[in-house]
Amino acid sequence: MKKIIAPSLLSADLAFLHRDIEMLNGSEADWFHIDIMDSSFVSNISFGFMFTKYVKKYAYKPIDVHLMILEPERYIEKFKNCGADHLHVHYEACIHLNRTIFSIKEYGMKVGVAINPHTPVFLLQDIIKYLDFVLLMSVNPGFGGQKFIHQTYKKLEQTKDLILKKDSSALIEVDGGINLENACLLFKNGADILVAGTAIFSHSNPRKIIHIMKKGT
Repeated sequence: MKKIIAPSLLSADLAFLHRDIEMLNGSEADWFHIDIMDSSFVSNISFGFMFTKYVKKYAYKPIDVHLMILEPERYIEKFKNCGADHLHVHYEACIHLNRTIFSIKEYGMKVGVAINPHTPVFLLQDIIKYLDFVLLMSVNPGFGGQKFIHQTYKKLEQTKDLILKKDSSALIEVDGGINLENACLLFKNGADILVAGTAIFSHSNPRKIIHIMKKGT
């Protein structure tokens, strides 16, 4: 089982962004996670194209971009050009989900579909075999620092079962409220990738937190 840690730059110190990028480059973190918000799909505004391009310039690891926006299909090419290696879109935001998935693949990026805490896993049954990732939101999207929703453990089990049933190779990514208390249990219950922000960047020794999470014990 993979144990991938993808620190969320939503919780980085933007006044010292280059410092935090260099810290992650030298850590055991596997990916850089970037949340894109449009104030319509979620009630917050975050990063965009220039931020993604800046991170790509200095990051030595894959760029994992999570689009929490309406009509994400309009921006696939732009995020590819800004350096996204993985692109996640929300099930709830895509009218033509199949078309969006294949468009992302055509641009050479790995593709993930994110689902909100209230969205049933079985809705992915017709598309999961085409995905590289299923991104389970373990908080309601839009803001960092929220409390973990415990129903996520059940959704993890359901997602694993669906992946096996549909002979999919998708990895399971969990995003929201990840900390030292739940990281190990999430890995044990089938998560492959954990997105953590506040727990990493609010600590005096973020590299140590990444190491402990990645060790998973």
